[in-house]
Amino acid sequence: MDQEYLALTERIRGRLEGPPARARFDRMTALARQRTTTAHDELARVLEQPGEPLWARELAAFVLGSAGDRRAFETLVLLLNYRDPVRAESAACALARLGDPRTARAAAALATNPLRTAYALHAIRLLVRLRAPESAPALISTLQRLVREPQHHWPIATACVEGLGELGDPGAIPALSEALGFPQLWRAATAAITRIGPRTTSQ
Repeated sequence: MDQEYLALTERIRGRLEGPPARARFDRMTALARQRTTTAHDELARVLEQPGEPLWARELAAFVLGSAGDRRAFETLVLLLNYRDPVRAESAACALARLGDPRTARAAAALATNPLRTAYALHAIRLLVRLRAPESAPALISTLQRLVREPQHHWPIATACVEGLGELGDPGAIPALSEALGFPQLWRAATAAITRIGPRTTSQ
């Protein structure tokens, strides 16, 4: 298993309480190792049944998403929007592997939602990783809003600036130029503009 899976299982194991939960965990990790259709079907039932503990849903969704099983999509999107940044990071990793065409739209919706800005970091990083048509417009929109609002959410704004530099979309230059006016963003914005390069008159 890869490092992301190992980190996830270690985190979950450390939070379990009682023999029944630990036995359930052992059963689910055994299914994850099997990588068969039957094992995936059993894990998918964890996502479908009400009342399942969050850790079990997270583990099942990560395993299925990493295997490209789109039954994990809805749960992973919910976890991407979760207040616990560790869970959101894990969900972003699985969504990047899932290959579902809905992923970029969902991540863009989360990244641009002004009510969820404080929890948008991993949605932004996922958009950069996906390099989808929705990626740059979502980051531009979010950055412009953040530099114009009283509450700037500097870590989120910085993630947008850095992501736009990595995406290399010349359409981001106006938003990045606006970010230059803030000491908290100046260095990252300068680096991003340099990476993109000057726009030609045709752009």
